[in-house]
Formats: sequence, structure tokens, C-alpha cells
Amino acid sequence: MELRHLRYFRAVAEELHFGRAAQRLLIAQPPLSQQIRQLESELGVALLVRTTRSVELTPAGKAYLKRVVKILDSVDDAADLARRAAMGTTGRLTIGCVGSATYSVLPQLVRTLGEMLPDVDVRVRGEMLAPAQLSALAAGDIDLALLRPPVVDRGLSTEIIRRDALLAALPEGHRLSMRKELSVADLRNEDLVAHVGGGRSVMGSLLTTLCADNGFTPRVRHEVEETSTLVTLVAAGLGVAIVPAPTSALDIAGVVYRPLRPRSLGVELVAAWPTSEHDQITTHVVAILARIAR
Repeated sequence: MELRHLRYFRAVAEELHFGRAAQRLLIAQPPLSQQIRQLESELGVALLVRTTRSVELTPAGKAYLKRVVKILDSVDDAADLARRAAMGTTGRLTIGCVGSATYSVLPQLVRTLGEMLPDVDVRVRGEMLAPAQLSALAAGDIDLALLRPPVVDRGLSTEIIRRDALLAALPEGHRLSMRKELSVADLRNEDLVAHVGGGRSVMGSLLTTLCADNGFTPRVRHEVEETSTLVTLVAAGLGVAIVPAPTSALDIAGVVYRPLRPRSLGVELVAAWPTSEHDQITTHVVAILARIAR
């Protein structure tokens, strides 16, 4: 028995006429009749009652038709699913994201994916530091990472999504908040709230480098992993911080943001994914990310 036998039987059973069924199937009538007889012979039951004027289903044929319809519809659905998977319009994707992008690009990305790729099951893990995302990619826990460079793993493909300017986050009423913009050197004598250092976060390492370039060692009083916690501590007056510009989307009361000069200071947001597992879903999502960032 082959799928064509089921398709032939379904056509005859629905048309109740061998001639019309043959036309529907684009085959000649004699081969169609022969295939139906082969099917009945294999099953060992009569599916159709034939006369010179009509074709009717036997009770066995009626029962068989119900199951045949389900089987053929499932086969067609499977083929459609495979085609959509190949095109990157169905499947599952888990995205990891650094804190500042969690509050800016991620909400719009998820909404857009819901509109453009409704059959893709998108899952997100926000507030992930870059090293944690790289580990999650290696373990297969996430499929796509949105993180700060550098990304040196040769097994990963990367694409720069955008470059974010840097801001100083200050407690409301802080003496430096009266200025329109600041330099890193202005923070020399300030208590700082920072992302964890020691290579555990890109922003933590960047803060150390920026301060060293300006001739001082940062006076870090509090280290945190989550950007939301960092901004909350600033709002509480426990220090100031250097953050990517999208962090201001958090809009936590008690915090003001000032641009850092020179305006060329910034940090890139990069999409990274395993090269060996690059598929059409990833291609679609990265392209959508680039459009959102622009």
C-alpha cells in the first residue's frame, strides 16, 4: 500500500464516480479502477459497491474514508510544516539579551516577530551578561545572543546590530546633574555603581578601561549583574554609573541621564549564533533586528 492508493480511494469516495475522480487526479480511468481493486485486495474487504450507474461506499469504505482523510491531511500538514521550517517561518527560537537591550530592542523585536513570524515560538532570557550568554550558546540553552563584544569564539557567527552611546546615570539632584553633558574624568571622585568586573561583564571591563584612560581607578562601591538593579541603586543615591543609552528606557524615578563626551564613546550590540546551526529562522530574526535598530 502506498499513499497514492489512499489518494485514489479518497477521490473516488468523495466523487462517487470513477470518471470524475480520474479527471480530478489527472489520470486515466482504467488505471484508477485497477489501483482501487489492488487496495481492496490488500485490505481483504470491499470498500465500494459498483454498478453500471453508480458507485457507493460500503460500511467498511465509510469507516476507512474517515481515517484516510485524517492520514492524508496529516501528510499534507507535515509537508507544509517542513516547507515553512525550511523558509524559517516556523519553529522555536530562544533569545538571550543583555540588560540595556532587554528594555529597548527586545520588546519591539518580540512584537514584530509575533506579527511577521506568528508560527515561530519565541522565548527570551533577559538581563544576561555576555559571558553567560556565550556559555548558554555553547550549551544549546539559547539559540541567539544579543550581547556586547568582543565575541572571539570561531564557532559563532556575528553581526553588529547597532552602536549605543554611553550615558552617565546620576541620582536626581546630584551636583553633576546640573550639567548638560559630562566627561569620564568628571566621575573621578564619585562612588560608582557598576556591572560585575573581573571579566564577568563587558560593561564592567569597559568602565575600568575608560577610567584608566582618564588617569584614575574607578571607586566602585557596588557591583551588580542586572541593569535594573544598577539603575535602582543609582536612584537610591548609592553612586553614579556609566550605562549604554538604551538603559534610559527603564525610566526609573530618581535617576537622570547625561551624555558622556566625547560623543564617540559607545559600545556595540552584537547578535551571535552558532555557525553550525545557522538556519532560516535566525536569518529572518537578525534581519528584523537590524531594521528595528535602524
